Amino acid sequence: MSNNATNAARQRIDALLDANSFVEIGGYVTARNTDFNLAAKETPADGVVTGYGVIDGNLVYVYSQDASVMNGSIGEMHAKKIAGLYDYAMKMGAPVIGLVDCAGLRLQEATDALNGFGEIYLKQSLASGVIPQITAIFGTCGGGLALVPGLTDFTFMEEKDAKLFVNSPNAIDGNNVSKCDSASAKFQSEEAGLVDVVADAASILEQIRQLVCMLPANNEDDMSYEECTDDLNRTCADLANAAGDTAIALSNISDDGVFFEVKRAYGQNMVAGFIKLNGVTVGALANRTEMYDENGEKTADFDNVLSVKGCRKAAEFVNFCDAFDIPVLTLTNVKGFKASMCAEKNIAREAAKMTCAFANATVPKVNVIIGEAYGSAYVAMNSKSIGADLVFAWPQAQIGMMDAGLAAKIMYDGESADVINEKTAEYAALQSSALAAAKRGYVDNIIDAQDTRKYVIGAFEMLFTKREDRPSKKHGTV
Repeated sequence: MSNNATNAARQRIDALLDANSFVEIGGYVTARNTDFNLAAKETPADGVVTGYGVIDGNLVYVYSQDASVMNGSIGEMHAKKIAGLYDYAMKMGAPVIGLVDCAGLRLQEATDALNGFGEIYLKQSLASGVIPQITAIFGTCGGGLALVPGLTDFTFMEEKDAKLFVNSPNAIDGNNVSKCDSASAKFQSEEAGLVDVVADAASILEQIRQLVCMLPANNEDDMSYEECTDDLNRTCADLANAAGDTAIALSNISDDGVFFEVKRAYGQNMVAGFIKLNGVTVGALANRTEMYDENGEKTADFDNVLSVKGCRKAAEFVNFCDAFDIPVLTLTNVKGFKASMCAEKNIAREAAKMTCAFANATVPKVNVIIGEAYGSAYVAMNSKSIGADLVFAWPQAQIGMMDAGLAAKIMYDGESADVINEKTAEYAALQSSALAAAKRGYVDNIIDAQDTRKYVIGAFEMLFTKREDRPSKKHGTV
């Protein structure tokens, strides 16, 4: 039956879980449909291996589709096994990990298979915000099955052979796979933003293990912390130099340099991921103006503005953190919104969703202003006015309505250059400095960049027992 350890589906499970920890459920289930001579075909485990095991001692439930059985297509019993696995996971409060390699709907089973899709969607929807859900795509994930990663929290995709699509590239008017492979990992990670991590198969399984160990098991789990061996008062001497590439800055702040970045290729002017502070998992968001590779070579430059993709990425991430009681840290350096015809179609909506996500989140929220913080773009970026519990600023931070020079030109239009320069300096001191904001209570403390780690650790320790009531409602509509 399906417990043959030689097939790829089982091999992936064995590589993912701690050695010898997997216990299969439903290994003897087969298809029960008899149409189109299906009864004459062997369908071991009906094409999906399901069960449970542990990752570094953490209980997880796993299903892995077996492409050697009817191309891994989803039939009635295949779907019932996955839905049943969700029932176990919800009862026990443990994550579900799906390893996908599937031809889609099993045509021989028609409405039974279609109903099975609906059962999976329902279980995923009910589990959303209750247990973490992770999907890893190793082969084909097309048509209705593409909704499965869309309903999960994190998606991994094999870089070469995996395909993810609702409509195949050749079925899209005016397109073909050679023109734009919209099913590729590159497209789905960079353009669609559905995929968090693109890597080879072995790396995907290892990174899923890393992620699981950073996440709580469920929305009531308070065990997402571990003993910290890093110095809580460690100074980060070069942190100011990493203000451009804030992925590097977050790694410097984190315990032992731990940083798990999500949606790495999407909206890259916004960094999102998980760090550890005093052993506690913290969700981190940061504006980014530069990117460097592992060799220290600059690979990209960005304006410090909010973009459609960046806002969408941030809103989804904050909502996840809030659902699972994960504190949120932001590093802010933003001067406005991206200005382009394409951005204008969606920026107001996506920035509003990000603002709402920050405002609605009741988890501890800390903001560190590391550069510019201008206008309503700053307000939307976890400012004190929309609910940040503590706001710190580096000494050189600029906080206000707009750049001091631009403000002076508007207020003193027609005046000489000397007057404008004088008023620019005056405006910067009175209205745009970190000190001016601190005097009005919009910044709680001005800190040296190198001391950021110890201040944010202290802030989250103080906020550890935070409780916050909100108006009673079914749900928001933003």
